[in-house]
Amino acid sequence: MLPVPVTRWDRVAARAGMLCAPLAGAVVGGIAGLLGAAALLAGAGPLLAAVCAAAVPAVLTRGLHLDGLADTADGLGSGKPAAEALRIMKQSDIGPFGVITLVFVLLAQVAALAEAYGGSWERGALAAAVSATAARLALTLAARRGIPAARPEGLGAAVAGVVPVRGALAVSVAVTGAAAAGSALSATYGAVRAAAAVVVAVAAAELLLRHCARRFGGVTGDVFGGLAETAGTAALVVLSLG
Repeated sequence: MLPVPVTRWDRVAARAGMLCAPLAGAVVGGIAGLLGAAALLAGAGPLLAAVCAAAVPAVLTRGLHLDGLADTADGLGSGKPAAEALRIMKQSDIGPFGVITLVFVLLAQVAALAEAYGGSWERGALAAAVSATAARLALTLAARRGIPAARPEGLGAAVAGVVPVRGALAVSVAVTGAAAAGSALSATYGAVRAAAAVVVAVAAAELLLRHCARRFGGVTGDVFGGLAETAGTAALVVLSLG
């Protein structure tokens, strides 16, 4: 994560943080996109540029979201009751479901970014930025009121239900509009495609969120990580088409 001084952490601070999550995503995605573009302009091929871009979010988050994705896959794949599945997710090791999920998600991300960078450095950079922003938008929406925490402790409990529904919707509209405007101004993607990428990303994350809420009784920190990776990957796939 980017270093930010924290003087207090309560429900009010959590609400502000989750509402601003897409801004953090835009910064991370911007850095990722520019690194991939720099690699491409330095003579690297689209595949290597894509690997560079995909590595940035993993490094800046210390693999937090990828770890959450793997743990969520292990919990869902176990087929165990909620309490047992949550215990599996809390373990430090990664099971076969987690490994398989990580491999395919990272392959999808790199392949989609390679397709984007194959078009131009600008297209690749914008794809990285939009996907990272959409990934954090999924966190904002998952923290809305009405979505309970699966455990009484942990990151999920700290942020579950802190975001008002109206606030989540307002942030969603703002992110979708910004993606469309940025694509239209740069003439890299059509505004409709960029907006669709955000919408599909949110829809994919929402499906996973509802499934996790049913299976685990709510959200956890791992589920948040899984939602971010799911949304980001879905956005990249949409932007790589056509």
